[in-house]
Amino acid sequence: MTATARTSRGHARPAAPGPSVLPRPGRGWSYALIAVIAAGVLPILAIWWQDTVAGTLQTTGGLMTAAGRLLGMFAAYLLLVLVALMARIPLLEHRVGSDVLTRIHRALGEYTVSLALGHALFIILGYAWTAHTNPVSEAVTLELDYPDVLMATAALGLLLWVGVVSARAVRRKMAYESWYYIHLYVYLAIALAFSHEFADGAEFSTSARNRMVWVAGHVAVAALLVYFRFLVPIYRSLRHDVRVEAVVRESPGVVSLHLTGRDLRHLRIEPGQFLRWRFLDRAHWWQSHPYSVSAAPENHRLRITVKDLGDASGSLGRLRKGTKVWFEGPYGAFTARRLDPGAGGKVLMIAGGVGITPLRALFESLPGGGGSAILLYRASDPAQLPLYQELAEIASQRGFGLFPLVGPRGSGPDPFSAAELRKLVPDLAERDVYLCGPPGLVHSARRGLRRAKVPMRRIHVESFDL
Repeated sequence: MTATARTSRGHARPAAPGPSVLPRPGRGWSYALIAVIAAGVLPILAIWWQDTVAGTLQTTGGLMTAAGRLLGMFAAYLLLVLVALMARIPLLEHRVGSDVLTRIHRALGEYTVSLALGHALFIILGYAWTAHTNPVSEAVTLELDYPDVLMATAALGLLLWVGVVSARAVRRKMAYESWYYIHLYVYLAIALAFSHEFADGAEFSTSARNRMVWVAGHVAVAALLVYFRFLVPIYRSLRHDVRVEAVVRESPGVVSLHLTGRDLRHLRIEPGQFLRWRFLDRAHWWQSHPYSVSAAPENHRLRITVKDLGDASGSLGRLRKGTKVWFEGPYGAFTARRLDPGAGGKVLMIAGGVGITPLRALFESLPGGGGSAILLYRASDPAQLPLYQELAEIASQRGFGLFPLVGPRGSGPDPFSAAELRKLVPDLAERDVYLCGPPGLVHSARRGLRRAKVPMRRIHVESFDL
């Protein structure tokens, strides 16, 4: 027998679903992805070795030049990998997870910039050593006399720029829109570097087979990008006709957007997932932002909850009823499919700030009851607990535990230390843990969970530090 309950907004809450038939995300998928990326290095090594002339590695200049060639090929390969990781391929998004893909993307981005710099440096030094000239004059010669080297230099400059703004210290001080659009210059860098690779790379200028393989790789990645980032979102946005139905203020600086649409069940949105939203009015049409659904999806209704972070999110509270919404997604693997069967369905959720949004949807829809789920909700003061009344009603209806951890930072004991967590949740080590919130909270809670001997495979994190 199924039953429904009422939320504070007056809509019927769906009964908790049974286990999903979709594959369970896990570390195995992440390791498999890393293995595939690493395997791509082998054909690059083979091409480099095949086109390395016998005897050239026996001189210092030849050795540095060969190293420069290899570093350049690795950098070009990783550029393609970076784009593929952000192409929103469903297989990766739903089984590896957007948070893991983002971490891999960030780490590989740092390597890519370093490899590109190393390529330029070793090529200049190798040519200068061989020609018995100083590196500065050799660099000028390369820029002026070799085809498309100026384009490659511009590509390197763009990569350095993107690398700088992607550093955590810089990223946190920038508006999301600025960071996002600067990131798009990576595509221009790839186009500029591509011409240089064919004009000056011995591996490609003398081998039709290598050129064909390299072009095929670029075409495949471009096709994935166009299909999943453009064609699919356009088709879904037109088909489902999502529009703003109402804007509700939840707490200071936090609003919920109630959306309507057609046949939304076909999107297969799972609680805990997010979509990229583009609101088609004069102020917002040119940008999209990632927001999680903050209530269990229904066939004709969705809800997202947004906090004013000082960028375009602050003006979403002024959206008019009927505003057309385009979207990409759903994305992410921060869902009930991550539950470890060995935990017996017992879950601990830890949220802070706007990190409550995906957990609010999960709290409503997780299977089980009678204490199987516990939510710890951290805030500096009670006014910073959006959606708390809804959470309290869900907890009462389903027998779940709900603990607001309210107080200024640094006052009293650390609520996420292993000792404090065990006081609140004695069977902590036996539970799956879903963790979402600001970077500081995530770091502190993850450290406490590890010290409390919670297995890493049971700690599921959704990070907003993108």
